[in-house]
Amino acid sequence: MKPAGVFTGVFLLVAIYCAVDPYKHSAISEFPEFEAFKVEMPAWSEIPVEKDPENLLQKAEIKFLNQVQGPESMAFDPAGHGPYTGVADGRVVFWDGVRWTDFAYTSANRSGLCDPKPSPMGYLKNEHICGRPLGLRFDKRTGDLYIADAYLGLMKVGPEGGLAKFLATEAEGVPFGFTNDLDIDDEGNVYFTDSSTKFKRR
Repeated sequence: MKPAGVFTGVFLLVAIYCAVDPYKHSAISEFPEFEAFKVEMPAWSEIPVEKDPENLLQKAEIKFLNQVQGPESMAFDPAGHGPYTGVADGRVVFWDGVRWTDFAYTSANRSGLCDPKPSPMGYLKNEHICGRPLGLRFDKRTGDLYIADAYLGLMKVGPEGGLAKFLATEAEGVPFGFTNDLDIDDEGNVYFTDSSTKFKRR
C-alpha cells in the first residue's frame, strides 16, 4: 500500500474511533444530556474592525506570567488599587505594587487541600471544596467586592477582605450550577450569570 493510502486508512480509523468513543475518553462522555448548538456567525466583512495603526496589540507585554494560577476576572477597587483577581485555589488576591497578597476567600476550608499548588492542574480535584471565584466586581459606593464563585454561588466581602458571605445559592428553588460572572449598575443592582443548571464546572 502506498504511504498516502496508509495515511488515509489510519485517519479513517481514528475518525471512527473518535465518533464511537468506546472507552469514553470524550470530554463530554459523562454528560449524556449535553446538547450542542451551532451558532451562526456573521461574515467577517460585517464585523467592525478596530483600527490599531501603531500595532499596539503586537507590542503588548504579558504581565504576572506564572505568578497567579487560573486568574479569570480582574477588578480594581474604588480607590483604583489592584488589580484583584480570583485564583484557582479559591482565593481572591490583589497586586499591592510589589507582590500578590491574599485579600479574600470564598470557602472557609483553607486546609492543606486548598494550599496553592505548584502543579498547573493540582487544584482541580479540590476546587469544589476550596471554591473557584470567577467573576469579580466592586460596588463603587460601598467598596464591597461581589464574587461569582463557580460552586458556591453569589458572594460578597467587605472592603477589608476576609471570608466572603453567601448572598444567593439558588433562584426560585433551582440551585445554581455554575455561577460565572457578574456586574453592578449605578444603583447597586447586581446582575450575574449561571452558565448551567445541569452541569458543574468540575
